[in-house]
Amino acid sequence: MALVTLTTDFGDSDHYVACMKGVILQIAPDARIVDVSHRVQRHDVVHGAFVLRQAFEYFPRDSIHVAVVDPGVGTTRRLLACHYAGQTVLAPDNGLVSLIHRDFPLHDIRSIENPMLYRREVSRTFHGRDILAPVAGHLAGGAPLAAVGPPIAQLEILNLPRPVILPDGGVEGQVVYHDVYGNLSSNISRRELDHVLATRPSAEVYVGPLRVGPIRRTYSDVDPGEIIALMGSSGCVEVAINQGSAAQRLRAGPGTSVIVR
Repeated sequence: MALVTLTTDFGDSDHYVACMKGVILQIAPDARIVDVSHRVQRHDVVHGAFVLRQAFEYFPRDSIHVAVVDPGVGTTRRLLACHYAGQTVLAPDNGLVSLIHRDFPLHDIRSIENPMLYRREVSRTFHGRDILAPVAGHLAGGAPLAAVGPPIAQLEILNLPRPVILPDGGVEGQVVYHDVYGNLSSNISRRELDHVLATRPSAEVYVGPLRVGPIRRTYSDVDPGEIIALMGSSGCVEVAINQGSAAQRLRAGPGTSVIVR
């Protein structure tokens, strides 16, 4: 049984997700469908790229990932079928695959252009249902990736900021995501943190002008309501409030400066 995941900004109050599932199951009735998230911030491609990247590595080979955060639907932007590390991602060519592209080996990338794999009628505003979902169904049913369209050499990649090593030996990054708990995930990785701690074992974390303190192990290392910095499950430096929302209390979000020094 093929495994198909869905990641969208559709929310869960409308019919859109169910329509995509129905199309997939019409073509591949034995497919297993897993919802990654349908609460990506609307039209927020960076948020979608982060969620998709975090989930990707925990799925088995031959999984098919359908990602739809597509503010350019109906325009000339392409739809892509990308094969990374034994798994396939179907998504608009707007940067949604940027973080997977950064972190996993690319084996094949194709422009989805074969109308024989689409639904008979294609809406200009719902390519998730009428193109990506049926293509996923055909792939789940055994169609080869080459059937979706021709290979291409380039794709859109988000221009995401990278952490900067400071003159004093610290590192400055920024918040890239906050989860439902209000935990602030930065783009400062374990490698960059270790670079700082090698010469500054007592280095502390700052969010904007606010001093958070040293890197700790887990949320309960501070009392409820207190702020904490730690290495989060995403593999990057995270700022949180034990049993509270750092995003709300600090009024922080994507783009807020995070410094370790």
